[in-house]
Amino acid sequence: MIKDKTILITGVAGFIGFHTAKHFLENDKNVDIIGIDNLSDYYDTKLKHKRLELLKRFKSFSFHKIDIIKYKDIAALIAKKVPDIIIHLAAQAGVRFSIENPWTYVDTNIRGTLNVFEVAKEYKIKRVLYASSSSVYGKTNKKKFKETDRTDTPLSVYAATKKATEMLAHSYAELWDMETVGLRFFTVYGPWGRPDMAYFKFTKAILGDEQITLYNKGEMTRSFTYIDDIVSGIVKVVYAKKIPQQIYNFGGAESIPLKHFVASIEKALNKKASVMYGSMQPGDIKETIADYSRAKKDFNFSPKVSIEEGMNIFAKWFVENYSWLKDLKKAKQ
Repeated sequence: MIKDKTILITGVAGFIGFHTAKHFLENDKNVDIIGIDNLSDYYDTKLKHKRLELLKRFKSFSFHKIDIIKYKDIAALIAKKVPDIIIHLAAQAGVRFSIENPWTYVDTNIRGTLNVFEVAKEYKIKRVLYASSSSVYGKTNKKKFKETDRTDTPLSVYAATKKATEMLAHSYAELWDMETVGLRFFTVYGPWGRPDMAYFKFTKAILGDEQITLYNKGEMTRSFTYIDDIVSGIVKVVYAKKIPQQIYNFGGAESIPLKHFVASIEKALNKKASVMYGSMQPGDIKETIADYSRAKKDFNFSPKVSIEEGMNIFAKWFVENYSWLKDLKKAKQ
């Protein structure tokens, strides 16, 4: 446990931010959570507001609608109560949307992250965890991604901005003796997840008797990672006594073919999907397979939840909330 600590979480109304905040609020009474989010309409904000409703039930949680691209707003908030740790999860997500709207990604992911590091420097906040992505591995012939692999061939603007945040983190760690820890997430899924993600769209389509599209004829694999495994890893990094400036893969224990993933959704829903096959989409990576041995060595990170177990939990949540989930607006992709 952390004794009387304050954690600032950016992107707290987002999928991973919500679950991370919820974990601390439910399990550690010594921690106060300050959450910020700009409530972007990239996907339906109704989902974000519902997440926040759950978090606001806790007395040790406070929410502030702030856009990370506005440095003065972040600094003004932190000046009132300086957090001990920042968990920086705010970002403009989505690979395909970044190809059409690159300016939004540069503003939020690069400039916004710069503001987070700069405010950490200004107020002497020594530990900053930040979200990166498996997409930084880009064009590669590697079958399993290691943190030591080259990451200079991004296939999307989103991936390029995530790589840029890693470079910013390295420079701030070197210049200001800051503990910057990058977490490369691999296809995170679970309850309260993002509507722009395939598993969410597939589940909604199957329940609504609509057709789903498998790109690259379904010949893709992913290290799908259940949300509780991701949060467990984040918590271990937060509680660690001393951490180096480092980057870690946070990915699932299994590499799942997309067709098998769809089959797990069908089984969880007890309903078959109507499938159409499409070509490979710009910016997509055919395979993402996580080597998480570094995170296992340093933090004992080890994903526990199988794809069948995780999809059963997600499907149950989705069916229970289908009355409003089915009406969510389509994400900007």
